This record gives sequence, C-alpha cells and structure tokens, in this order.
Amino acid sequence: MRVLTRSLEVWRLGVLNYLEALKLQEKLVSDRKGGKITDTLLSLQHPPTYTLGKRQTVHNLLVSESQLKSMGAELHYTQRGGDITYHGPHQAILYPIISLRDIGFGARKYVETLELTMIELASLHGVKARAGESGETGVWVGERKIGAIGVRISSGITSHGLAFNIDPDLSYFEHIVPCGITDKEVTSLKREVDSELPAEELIHEQLISCFVRLFGYNNVIWKDNPSLCDQQS
Repeated sequence: MRVLTRSLEVWRLGVLNYLEALKLQEKLVSDRKGGKITDTLLSLQHPPTYTLGKRQTVHNLLVSESQLKSMGAELHYTQRGGDITYHGPHQAILYPIISLRDIGFGARKYVETLELTMIELASLHGVKARAGESGETGVWVGERKIGAIGVRISSGITSHGLAFNIDPDLSYFEHIVPCGITDKEVTSLKREVDSELPAEELIHEQLISCFVRLFGYNNVIWKDNPSLCDQQS
C-alpha cells in the first residue's frame, strides 16, 4: 500500500522582528495559495511585542503606547483572531502556513490540534495542560495560561499561530488583560516544572516534533535562517 507523502518545510528563524515576520507570512500565504510552495512552518521568537487581533480590543491594553516604548516593547494591530497578547524572548512561537483543504481540516479541528501540540509539549515535561474551556482560548495549567493561539485563515491557508511560554518575563503580561480574560494568571513551563529545563533550542524542537506528528507530516525539510530578502522580493 502506497503511503501518501505529506511534506512540510520548517524554517528556524531565531529572533525576528514582528513586522518582518508578518511580511514574510503574507508572502508565503500568497505563494501557498498559488501552489508555488509546500506547507511551511515558521519557528521563531520575537523581541518584546504586544499584538491586537482584528477586533482591536485596545481597552485590554493597560498602559499607554508611550509607556510601552519606554519599556522597549512594540504594539502592532493584526488581522488574526483572538484578543491582545504578548510575544517576547523565551517563548516558542510557531506560524504555520498550511493548506487546511489539503489536510482535510476545518477551522475548529485546526485550532484544537494547535492546542494539542502545546498540551503534548507540556506533558513531555510532566506538566498536565488542558485546552481552554468555554470563552477561554489557548492552553492552560489549572487556571493559569501557558500557551496562546491566534490564527488567520484566508482561502483555506493559515497564518499566525501559537505562542508557548517557556520562560518569558511574565511581568510583561501585567500591562494587558491577556486574551481579554480578567481573572486568570499567566504561567510558563519554567514556573510549572520541578526540575531544570533542557536548552530552549531542544524545547523548540520538541514543539515542532509534536506539530509534525499531530498534523501527519512524514517528510520534513529543515531550513535554518533562509534568506528573508529572497522570499520577500
């Protein structure tokens, strides 16, 4: 019996400015719609950045934009779903640019599988995480949020994605109402485990491996720091 090859390119981009990542995603989405590229997964981190979803719930930002600048953080408005969130160093971020039609997923199953990806990563480190309950997005440990999800789907092609807290500076979350939920804390893998964590690079790799397995890819092509200029020209 012939096994269908499902290919995924994984781009390990290191730390990338949010606007650069946004521009890159837009280019890749266009290329994926046109059939020029295969499914692609961006793995990266951002400098301190706050992003608002398309509902633009700016009331959930608790400080002024000038205060954000003095903290060295940026604010960006996006077209993804979800509410305000924070991205920064020591988070593992995945932006999948994939065709849901090709893998036979609807929007709900896609988001649920992103949640499972983070739940599986947490379980590798002995942390019991769960999907959000009614009105809660993302992934939780008890009543503490460890992973955020905000996606955009255009003509069946995904962009934006998930952010899993490995060991970010959690004080940045005090300046927002994370994801619009007022009475819950934010946590990190570092805070939830009893033992020393492995190197962050390994945790990023584990997250990618969970994604690859749950989405059923069997041919993975790795690219380290591909030339962004070439892709965006």
